[in-house]
Amino acid sequence: MCMTCGCGHDEAHVGHAHDHAHGHDHDHDHGADAAGWHTHADGTTHRHAGPHRHEHAHGHVHAPPGADLHFGHGPAGSAAPGMTQSRLVRVERDVLAANDAIAERNRTRLEQQGIFALNLVSSPGSGKTTLLVRTIERLAGRLPVSVIEGDQQTTFDAERIRATGAPAIQINTGKGCHLDAAMVETAIGRISPSDGSVLIIENVGNLVCPAGFDLGEAHKVVVLSVTEGEDKPLKYPDMFHASSLMLLNKVDLLPHLAFDVERCVANARRVNPGIEVIEISATSGQGMDAWLGWIDEGVRAAQALRRARASDARESARLDLLQRAALAAAIEPRTGGDDGH
Repeated sequence: MCMTCGCGHDEAHVGHAHDHAHGHDHDHDHGADAAGWHTHADGTTHRHAGPHRHEHAHGHVHAPPGADLHFGHGPAGSAAPGMTQSRLVRVERDVLAANDAIAERNRTRLEQQGIFALNLVSSPGSGKTTLLVRTIERLAGRLPVSVIEGDQQTTFDAERIRATGAPAIQINTGKGCHLDAAMVETAIGRISPSDGSVLIIENVGNLVCPAGFDLGEAHKVVVLSVTEGEDKPLKYPDMFHASSLMLLNKVDLLPHLAFDVERCVANARRVNPGIEVIEISATSGQGMDAWLGWIDEGVRAAQALRRARASDARESARLDLLQRAALAAAIEPRTGGDDGH
């Protein structure tokens, strides 16, 4: 996660934070309560990741020559120079808590408007912008679609979307490798998606950091191209675990590739047994009907949720009026019938 690389406008300081007053004072707080970590009689705490091997919270790993290295075994799931595991865990919790509060605000707004919001995620070059263009073209005249585009630089993708006639706003993250909820909140305010519409957020091309950041969407949809390899779900499990749907894209190229579709789907379901899969091609049109049908179901669910919210709000207002009336009747002074004798 980007807690260790220091990306994003809120997290830019993270990669440079230090727990030590100088370069020689190391805090070996490894979070001994986590599975696999233990404390010896001399007070040292570490976790054995394999025979004759252990790793410290400040990131370096002692292992036999030629052994594989894994910096993700600690409680934080990652390592950064100069930062203990407990420090990394605290930073991650603080950053994500702030993000999640804004994401929930986004979600509430979108649900109140009956907007079906999707967070489209993938590695660079998966073809998600082309797929998005085809999706907008197929939905034209049937469902209004607005788009939030995320890239480190340029407005190329937003311009491609605007060429379809759909409203789009570009977010450039600079050195940041993902969108966050605050960026999306600002973009929603500017683009003002209409009630009952579809909002698609095309995240920065990255299969790592966007997995951990809720934007207020109804679903994450991961796009995986058949040119990338069927092992991607196992290499980047957090993203596939966080996604409701995998669009296996560019399947028109399968005759020219040594790509095992069944193995890819099995790998995805090892990580996330409930993930749905649609094989799709923006070029040939294969799978587009299934994808659009999935969106239609989401729109119906969003509109049903909006009606339920409105009904709950009306019932709450009615009960509030009844309670106020009952309270007013209870405290109203009695008049007449009592002359004091």
